[in-house]
Amino acid sequence: MLRSSPGGLSAAEAERRIAEFGPNDVERVARRSPALALLGEFTHFFAVILWVAAGLAFAAAIAQPGSGMATLGAAIVGVIVVNAVFSFWQQHRAERALEALEQLLPPRVLALREGEPTELDARGLVPGDLILLDAGARVPADSRVIEAFGLRADNATLTGESVSIALDARACTAEEPLRAPNLVFAGTLVIAGHGRAVVFATAGMTEFSRIAGLAQRTRAGLSPLQREIVRVTRLVAMLSTGLGVAFFAVGQAIGLPFWSNVLFAIGIIVANVPEGLLPTITLALAMAAQRMARRNALVRHLPSVEALGAATVICTDKTGTLTQNRMEVFALHLHGVSVPVRGDGDLSALAPAHRAFFEACALCENLSERGRGTAHEWLGDPTEVAIVEMARRACPAPPQADRIDEIPFDSDRRRLSTLHRVRGELVLHCKGALESLLPLCEAVEEPSGIAPLDDARRRALVQAEADLGAQGLRVLAVAWRHVDPGEPREALERGLVLAGLIALEDPPRPEVPDALARCRVAGIRVVMVTGDHPRTALAIARQVGLVESDTPKMIPGDVLRKMSDAQLQLVLDEREVHFARLDADQKMRIVAAFQRKGEVVAVTGDGVNDAPALRLADIGVAMGISGTDAARAASDLVLADDNFATIVNAVEEGRAVFANTRKFLTYILTSNVPEIVPYLAFVLLRIPLPLTIVQILAVDLGTDLLPALALGAERGDHDAMARRPRRRDEPLLSRSLLLRAYGFLGLIEAAAALAAYGFVLHAGGWIWGEALAPGDPLYRRATTACLAAIVAMQVVNVLVCRSDRESIWRTGLGGNRLLLAGIAAELVLILLAVYSPWGQSLLGTASLGAEVWLLFVPLAAAMLALEELRKFFARRRAPRASHSR
Repeated sequence: MLRSSPGGLSAAEAERRIAEFGPNDVERVARRSPALALLGEFTHFFAVILWVAAGLAFAAAIAQPGSGMATLGAAIVGVIVVNAVFSFWQQHRAERALEALEQLLPPRVLALREGEPTELDARGLVPGDLILLDAGARVPADSRVIEAFGLRADNATLTGESVSIALDARACTAEEPLRAPNLVFAGTLVIAGHGRAVVFATAGMTEFSRIAGLAQRTRAGLSPLQREIVRVTRLVAMLSTGLGVAFFAVGQAIGLPFWSNVLFAIGIIVANVPEGLLPTITLALAMAAQRMARRNALVRHLPSVEALGAATVICTDKTGTLTQNRMEVFALHLHGVSVPVRGDGDLSALAPAHRAFFEACALCENLSERGRGTAHEWLGDPTEVAIVEMARRACPAPPQADRIDEIPFDSDRRRLSTLHRVRGELVLHCKGALESLLPLCEAVEEPSGIAPLDDARRRALVQAEADLGAQGLRVLAVAWRHVDPGEPREALERGLVLAGLIALEDPPRPEVPDALARCRVAGIRVVMVTGDHPRTALAIARQVGLVESDTPKMIPGDVLRKMSDAQLQLVLDEREVHFARLDADQKMRIVAAFQRKGEVVAVTGDGVNDAPALRLADIGVAMGISGTDAARAASDLVLADDNFATIVNAVEEGRAVFANTRKFLTYILTSNVPEIVPYLAFVLLRIPLPLTIVQILAVDLGTDLLPALALGAERGDHDAMARRPRRRDEPLLSRSLLLRAYGFLGLIEAAAALAAYGFVLHAGGWIWGEALAPGDPLYRRATTACLAAIVAMQVVNVLVCRSDRESIWRTGLGGNRLLLAGIAAELVLILLAVYSPWGQSLLGTASLGAEVWLLFVPLAAAMLALEELRKFFARRRAPRASHSR
């Protein structure tokens, strides 16, 4: 079919095929150019509204020089640029994901060309090439094994299954190609042996490229917080524009001069648009990301900080997340008795009675060593590493032994045999599956010595293996015998003495049971989605407490493949349902099914096969230690310790982010009302404009920013993980938040601001109806008083916004070092605005007397008292809100 030959392809044929099939690269999916992507961030709905406002400001500056409108226009353009660059940076992840995938393919490969081993650039491989495989090498293309000597491959990056595959050229391709014993795949690792294989798929035709294509084509949706921000900004932009147009029409109707009316309309728009919202959210998320980093959760995509807090389902991998991603001997079955040996304790007490067993474990291996002393490391199959390390704990000084011969492991034999000269005698050691060794054994070790292996003893051994296997353990048998000199090689594996059984596991992480219990209390469902064997997956699920019932539903990939999407969604209603032996596209199906049910889904993964599901999920969580670069690049969050418990800690931080976002949103929106009301008073009461547009920006982008950021750094509620997740459709701008900000706190602030404005005008002898020029000292002092009153009331507001129900006497000033710093910065900024020549020139302010500042004291006290009264009745009327402090 591939028209290859034992000597490989000729140079001419290779050139012809590379012209036909193309270079052996990861296939790239066409994407919008970075320039167009960046341009799109300047042209979305909210940006267009701000561009229009900036354009009108510049037009007004031309018509009325010195009005401060040019400064306003420049400030609005600055906001647009900052938001656009940040959004573009968030979206620029797909190319990095592709680069990470490409790094999994080896740059060079050894192939046969015209009968000679030739080192090639891996991009130059074509179907029909013969490649040479050795331990430690990455496979460059999908290939069929034609010669194998102890060859084993780790396909975990593609399958998620932690057990390596023994490769055999004589085996037939299995129904599941990724688990076929005669196939190797691009991007996987050869962990033992050597051999040859013929390439049958390169570039975009490989399984690796298929999964890479899924990861690239899968569109990562907006996080819950991003969706809410889009909704809020559109709502506020439409409201601002509508009010601006409406009041421009009113101004025209009552005869305002055109440019004064334009100034008025722009003021309404600017006062309603919370220009500082996106920068504040960005900074708050960045601070939350820093807190999460201290808890071993590294954030790659800032909105994911909050998204994890909204998670209702976590689809978790098994290996490395619920377990420690290492093989460990769990128990030994010796002399008919199972002995637990988990951990790194001393086993030397067992050695005298079981010397032959431990010597076989130490010597029957195909590992290589690197380093010495504490830096010593075994390289090879993790199962063999665990067995040898266990044997060294029992016999720290194994006997001197020379390896004479080896009969390698293969998928038919399912065992490895090594012949050693030990203490002057030839000894054969054998290790493998019990069903493979048992027919070769004639005796078994017992406390009284070596006994014949009769039917009863055989049944006892088979039952012991079944009991250990039912716990999800991998069970191997160990046997040995003395060999007479001159015995033929084909007769070595006969008349063996069975020394014992070894049960191995990937041990569960000790923190996981408690983390799962916290998830249950928090209303988060955890579903295992793994590539491992169903029996192993179920056993681990029981050990960590993920499965509690006697009849859980464990669905393997071959069963899932036969289900329709409707059937899958119905199955997900089961209380305990988990999935095993899954492919990459099946993990995506499960994530999509949960999302169709309205769930916010977090997915954990570490392999290339996990990358598509990580991209599709509301939040993708990759492993930092065991994870591939491809998984990390496709993720939103990376666990520095690969620990499921870290995800639960991150959920707690995420829930705090949403609650804190509501807090500073209340704080920011409250100041919109005292910024709008002066413009209404200007039109309806025919008084001089109490607040200029530049002064509005001084609040939105100046004094409000640090206190809002301090609210974003509030600690999570102590009972945050005792509540159910918020609904997927629960709005950030709830009715109660809007009523509190606009209908209560904002009106109080507006009344205080106009009171301060009127106080200064009255004290200065102003007469109702009298016009004041923008440069009039009295007008400048009056607008300054209005601005200072808003800032003073915002100082009280930041304190009351720490909770929508708890009294300020309970929340106090402690627990948030940034809060006092934010208030101090707010007061410093207003003092600079009022008294510094620079502030007076930029904002059109003037110095205020002590009597004006004293006026703010009763006004602030009144706001505090009224809000405390509202909170008192709120606590009496209903229980504490489920998602706010």
